[in-house]
Parts: sequence; C-alpha cells; structure tokens
Amino acid sequence: MEVLDLKGKKALVTGGTKGIGKAIADQLAKSGAEVIVSARTQPAESPYHFIAADLTNPTDVANLTQTISEAYGGIDILINNVGGLTTPGGGFSTLTDEHWEQELQLNLISAIRLDKALLPQMIKQGSGVIIHISSIAGKLPLWDLNLAYAVSKAALNSYSKALATELASKGVRVLTVAPGATKTEMMENFIKDYAASAGISVEEGVNHLLTQIGGIPMGRMAEPEEVASLVRFLVSPSAAYLTGAIYSIDGGSLPVVS
Repeated sequence: MEVLDLKGKKALVTGGTKGIGKAIADQLAKSGAEVIVSARTQPAESPYHFIAADLTNPTDVANLTQTISEAYGGIDILINNVGGLTTPGGGFSTLTDEHWEQELQLNLISAIRLDKALLPQMIKQGSGVIIHISSIAGKLPLWDLNLAYAVSKAALNSYSKALATELASKGVRVLTVAPGATKTEMMENFIKDYAASAGISVEEGVNHLLTQIGGIPMGRMAEPEEVASLVRFLVSPSAAYLTGAIYSIDGGSLPVVS
C-alpha cells in the first residue's frame, strides 16, 4: 500500500465547496478516500456527496451527523475547515459583543460541536483523524485587521492541542494546520473590502497586509493546493505518529521560532 493511500477511508470536509476546503476534498479523493463535503450553500455541481449545513446551528450539525451515520456508518477523517474573518478591523473599540460571539461561533464552537458529534464513532472503532484548519493569525494577531478572528483561531489551537492529548490513547489523532496568506476568493474579497474602507488601491491593500505580517520570505501567497497537500500527508498512514502539533504553512511569514 502506498504511504499516502486513503482507499477505504471516509472523509468529511466542512466548507468543502471552494478555496482551501475544495482543494483538500480533491486531494483526499485523488488518494482514494470517499469524500463528503458540507457548506451552507449547495454548489452548482460537485463530484462529492454534498450535505447542506450551517455549523453554527446545532440543529444543522445534528442533521449532518445523522445523515452521515445513516449513509456511511461514520467517518475516518474529519477536516474542520469552516471558518472565516467576518468582523470589522479597527481594534477593540469597533467590536461589539455580537461581533465576538459571531467570530467565536464560526471559528471555534462550530468545530467543537462537530467534533463532539462525530467522535464517539471514531473512539468506538479505535481510529480516526481530525484536522482543524486554523491560521497564522492565531500566533500573529493584527489588532487593526483581525482581532476577533485571531483570538478565535488562538482558542482553536489550544482546544485542538488539549483534544489531541485526551484522544491519543484512544487511537484518534488531532492536528492543526495554520495557513498564512492563501490565494482564495475569501482572501481576495477581504483585501478588496479592506482597500475600499481604507481608501487605497487593491495593490496597496495587498502590500499593507503583507507588511503587517512581516512579508512573505518566499515572495508569494500560498496556493490552496499546497495547503491541501500538507493535510493529505497528515491524514495518511505516513503521519501515524503525529498528533497534537500545529503546522504553519506560510512561506516563512512567522517571524518567531514556533
């Protein structure tokens, strides 16, 4: 068997219809996994079993879990990719209680809720892999751009580490992947909105963002497929002894040893 062979494995990728999530779904499928994707809105077409779900809604999570249980009996791989920056920049004074709640629900609680729903079956079978897609913002928060988002991702990192420790003896591995700036539609829209609010050009917005994070030594943003390749390795038999770690994939952006 090839070291990255995922034949016979069932994988759920949340937010799996575009961007990093779609790239992950494609990579896992190419490695032989049976892929299920979820998102709030159904795409025009998808090669994978699609289940509509808003993971900030407990009822949707319950329905998603029931559908998977009835159709597949459970899963072997869970990619918690749903998340995003939805709150305004400008620092603490611009953020309301609702902003904080919104960001925590999307980037932290949704993963906790889905893990809790799907973990019993993984524990029962004595195997499974959970990947939480975080961000380097969890280690490098930018107060004027992504304060609430960064805090929610830092909390996700801590939760993921604790969960990994709890589940290590039960055969379930938990890992975190923290991308830096990645060329996705979400990133493009964020830069456009930021540039518009600041009254600057999109190019100036890109330069400001990259300056804020200290630049990217490799000189470019990541492609979604590059993040997906790391995830593919981490869920494979080649990574069988890895759990509890956070893997930054940022072209060298983080200016500290991590």
